[in-house]
Amino acid sequence: MTDESTKPVCYGVLENVFPMGGDGLRHSPECCMACPHKTPCLRAALTTDPKADDVKEEKVDRAYASGNLSFLSRWSKKKSLAGKKRRS
Repeated sequence: MTDESTKPVCYGVLENVFPMGGDGLRHSPECCMACPHKTPCLRAALTTDPKADDVKEEKVDRAYASGNLSFLSRWSKKKSLAGKKRRS
């Protein structure tokens, strides 16, 4: 893994490393693409940031809207995510 002393200040901050773009999708900024910590940083953001569940909900909603997910699957996934939010 990466050394704690060499991590940038933005390490694992979801809104810095995976912000919402103007097109309604999330994109990593150019400065993150050149960073040697990009993969573990993004993983940390998607597992430790409280807003990570919102990203998962966005993914479920996009899959449903595009027809790649049935209504019952969407309902089940959203219910599961809501249960995780309550437990946190």
